[in-house]
Amino acid sequence: MTEPLDAAHSRETSVLSASSSSSPLSSQSQQPDKPLSGVTVLDLTRLLPGPLAGLRLAEMGARVIKIEDKGAGDYAREMMLGDDESPPSAFWRLLNRGKTVDRLDLKSDADRKAFLEHVAHADVLLEGFRPGVMARLGFGYEVLASVRPSLVMASISGYGQQGLMAQAAGHDINYIGYAGVLDQLCDAGDAPIVPNFQIGDLYGGAQAAVQEVLAALVAAQRTGRGRWLDISMTHEVFRSNIVPAVAMHRQGHVSRAGKDLLNGGVPCYQVYRTKDGRYMAVGALELKFWESLCDVLGRDDWKARHWALGQEVGGDDALALRAELMAVFAGATQADWVARFADADCCVTPVLRLEEAMMHPLFAQLRGALLP
Repeated sequence: MTEPLDAAHSRETSVLSASSSSSPLSSQSQQPDKPLSGVTVLDLTRLLPGPLAGLRLAEMGARVIKIEDKGAGDYAREMMLGDDESPPSAFWRLLNRGKTVDRLDLKSDADRKAFLEHVAHADVLLEGFRPGVMARLGFGYEVLASVRPSLVMASISGYGQQGLMAQAAGHDINYIGYAGVLDQLCDAGDAPIVPNFQIGDLYGGAQAAVQEVLAALVAAQRTGRGRWLDISMTHEVFRSNIVPAVAMHRQGHVSRAGKDLLNGGVPCYQVYRTKDGRYMAVGALELKFWESLCDVLGRDDWKARHWALGQEVGGDDALALRAELMAVFAGATQADWVARFADADCCVTPVLRLEEAMMHPLFAQLRGALLP
């Protein structure tokens, strides 16, 4: 089933880099007091959504066996490599720490047998192939359940296992585009941005899969029967359009950028540019927070200009006050504003770059999560 560690297409155990081997995350799957200790997960997925789901399960104590083919394996191995970096990439290492990797050719009789041996002892199987691929390989859920009746199989796809778009190709930007989410991520000119945070992959794929897998595991432990989970990233994101849906039901359509309570239509919930070209996030949505902000700025005359007191969301006064606040925040640096608001209870915080967030004391115990 496996080859020696120095052979081609070998099993890779304890996938931990030197930089992460001493971090809490690197050893979580080995700790017996974790909630998923004793649970075995087979991870057949590639790229981001499925591998992240597997990682989250590993962090909760599961033993995760990542199964890759004997060719290129997971495409993430070669993606986003540095100029002088050799595979596997930081992208792959970040997502697969703590997993055991077994390279199998699922079209080979010997490796197919080895795979079914894994299945016989597994509690969860994650797969992200196009709908129908597992069945064509001879490993549809019915086959796997005959080997392991309690198996929970999660199939993560762009558009679901059934329907007109089941076989359509897509990536995160396509999923959130269809789901009505990308349309809400607009700049001041009402044009969609391209976010560097993969909402469909991370939330619709990874997090939704983890959530449903955990629920299915509870049922399997209670009944002895597993189930097949259909995780459609597009559908998962679509059903979380809560705030835009409120606007649609209220007025018949979603609000455009700068026209609603949480998308820039009020000055108390906005991002403001500072003197040094950085930004402050103002979340003084409740009146008490807005009043505290006004105290810090020495502007008692602004306290009554709040949506809770009748200011029209997206209206003339809201836009005028937003312009006044823009001028105020532009008068000092981000560091100055951080210092001024440090002891104020009003939800005004800096917009940090990731390299700054990595060094912030808030994340001191979690930095290892982003160290490959």
